[in-house]
Amino acid sequence: MAETPVPILMYHSVATAPNEATRALSVAPEAFAEQMALIDDLGLTPVSTADLAAGWRSGGPLPDRPVLITFDDGYEGVHRHALPVLAKHGFASTLFVSTGWIRGAYDTGGGLDAMLDWDQVRELAGAGCEIGGHSHTHPQLDQLADDRLHEELVRCRDIVAEQLGTDPASFAYPYGYSSRRVRQAVRDTGYAQALAVENGLARRRQGPYALHRVTVRRSTDATEFAQLLEGRAIARTFAKDRALTKGYAVLRRARQVRRKAIRSRV
Repeated sequence: MAETPVPILMYHSVATAPNEATRALSVAPEAFAEQMALIDDLGLTPVSTADLAAGWRSGGPLPDRPVLITFDDGYEGVHRHALPVLAKHGFASTLFVSTGWIRGAYDTGGGLDAMLDWDQVRELAGAGCEIGGHSHTHPQLDQLADDRLHEELVRCRDIVAEQLGTDPASFAYPYGYSSRRVRQAVRDTGYAQALAVENGLARRRQGPYALHRVTVRRSTDATEFAQLLEGRAIARTFAKDRALTKGYAVLRRARQVRRKAIRSRV
């Protein structure tokens, strides 16, 4: 059972009228409710990120058909629209917060749409939602110098711990981007596991710091969602995304080389 691939669903905003910045990765509340009902009907069991990783790490038992429901960034609709549906079904979930985007004392003003406040984050945690880290200001972590990378990870961890009374155990890379250096820094900061994107099923052999997820978008219809849960047609569904990602990866590597060359001349 430990080797069975697991769908880790990546959501962002759940909103009736998202703005242009979040529309593509936003899911309508009605669609979200239908998707959760399908998970229930199919007999899948949502687990938290920490529980999945701990089970795979120890070889301990997991439900027969586990699935993960995760949310990135910290949009207000997770509390307004997703929480009642999750509570109705008794589903576990994980919310990865960019602490500088959450309304309150540490808000940097970078949030892309209506964001959660810390009281709402605490309500989600109290309802069984695992709260993980997603950096402080949501940068591309693999593009940062070591000191800035350290600051992003530690500040996020410390703010979550201050607000919730416990250190976050799980992390999600902003934009899904990481590198060996970033993964090691995440581990050194105290996170026990971390999620990428990759648009594929999660497998134990990926290791606890590079678990794959599949993106749920506003355009994801019922048929495509069922295929994601069953692990079917994923390569075809995300073929265009993979092509764009590979092209952008080449550009980002070139930028990294250029920045290193500039720093070496200074």
